[in-house]
Amino acid sequence: VTTLLGIAYAWPASAHAQGTPPVVEAVRANDLHTLQELLSTGADPDAKQGDGATSLHWAAHRNNLDAADLLIEAGADVNVSNDLGATPLWLATVNGSAAFTQLLLEEGANPNKSLKMGETPLMTAARSGSLRAVEMLLAAGADVNAAELERGQTPLMWGAAQGHSNVIQALVDAGAGLHTRSKVWYQLENTAGNTNPVGNFDMAHGGSTALLLVARNGDVETARTLVEAGADVNDIAASGTSALVIAAHSNNTELAIFLIEQGADPDGAGAGYTALHAAVLRGQVELVQALLDHGADPNAVVRNGTPGRRFSADFSIRHQYIGTNAIWLAAKYGEPEIVRILADHGAVRNRTPDNGI
Repeated sequence: VTTLLGIAYAWPASAHAQGTPPVVEAVRANDLHTLQELLSTGADPDAKQGDGATSLHWAAHRNNLDAADLLIEAGADVNVSNDLGATPLWLATVNGSAAFTQLLLEEGANPNKSLKMGETPLMTAARSGSLRAVEMLLAAGADVNAAELERGQTPLMWGAAQGHSNVIQALVDAGAGLHTRSKVWYQLENTAGNTNPVGNFDMAHGGSTALLLVARNGDVETARTLVEAGADVNDIAASGTSALVIAAHSNNTELAIFLIEQGADPDGAGAGYTALHAAVLRGQVELVQALLDHGADPNAVVRNGTPGRRFSADFSIRHQYIGTNAIWLAAKYGEPEIVRILADHGAVRNRTPDNGI
């Protein structure tokens, strides 16, 4: 039996053994003639396959409006859930199908019925970027500030993470919380010899606002929408990183410069290093210049490094670099133009790591 969603769940063998109802097979095969014949002879439009999916789920998955019309006319339940809690409406929003979303809402689909982990159709529509679907869900009473259970992320966060600025504006206009944070969780990090001489420690993750999520993907228009609506450009995540540091980390120079121009603190160092350190290690000459032009301290020193799980071939701040400044890092990583710019702004050349390397 083929299951929906493409999710690698191990369905019980007994469920697969039940077989697939003919009405489901007809929709999966896009065979409207057979579907109509089955329904006219009394086939149950809500018959389920092994994972709990019905023919209406498959119609939504395939964006088959004609099949949906036949099923709904035959009495199909528009609020039926499969074993994951997915409804036909949720699947329609995965596709970003405004037409299918409209049909289901007009037939009484519940806009707030979520997956078992709390993901609502509005979250999924925000992620898919379908503005029309988002608008229809909001008009039908979808909770704009609902949060899924695992990470506590809201529709605004889902849309922001994907860079859908038009969707973000609609959510903000509907009252989405700009300062709402995702859940904080802790993960054991192995950092021996790098960021922590002791070896292991629990690092905080999460605690992100929508703006902090945008900083990772670099979408300036989404960031502009959030900032103009009142998002705090100096918010920090649970790890201590600010949107500016995250943007520099992620090589999103244009967004980082936008944040600086909107008042982001160029010396914010909640994570133990500043955006200037990150910009140097990314070789972002333009961003280094912009940070210094906006008052960044050229002699700010590294206090902590990037966790072991954050290491990459081209970016890491190791424990051995604690105590160094930006010009030391620029020299270490062979960035002569950045060395010159930092020197012109008064960077001290004789800083050395705390361990004397």
